[in-house]
Amino acid sequence: MKILVDADACPVKKIIVKTAKKYGIPVTMLIDTSHVLEDGYSTVITVDKGRDSADFRLVNLIEPGDLVVTQDFGVAAMSLSRGASALNQNGMVYSDNNMGRLLFERALGQKVRRAGGRMGKNRKRTADDDASFERGLVRLIDRAKQSEGIGNHG
Repeated sequence: MKILVDADACPVKKIIVKTAKKYGIPVTMLIDTSHVLEDGYSTVITVDKGRDSADFRLVNLIEPGDLVVTQDFGVAAMSLSRGASALNQNGMVYSDNNMGRLLFERALGQKVRRAGGRMGKNRKRTADDDASFERGLVRLIDRAKQSEGIGNHG
């Protein structure tokens, strides 16, 4: 198992690294050339700035049992189809049960934006958001470790 991160706009990279170190899980962060990232733990893959370059590279790295952190519903859907778990930056676990609705909402939002509209304000990130993400991440790691038959972290 490894953690793959769609890292360009990811606000929880430090939490991911801290948690991954605790569990001994490798992390791969994917960024485009407009970003620089060095956290001393993760493998960083830099891709060109082409539309969805990091997304396509990330999806091609997924193996069953991996954990993907992404804000992109399309990447999450592809992750699930490849046998990985997927989590957003606020701790929401993507699943077959919520993916259809999320993809519909994404398509609706794109249609509204193309017509010149807006879908609402983005609120500021809070400490509660970070705590929720960390709980979700730990829950998915524990679930994966149990299914692998590996003992819990120390």
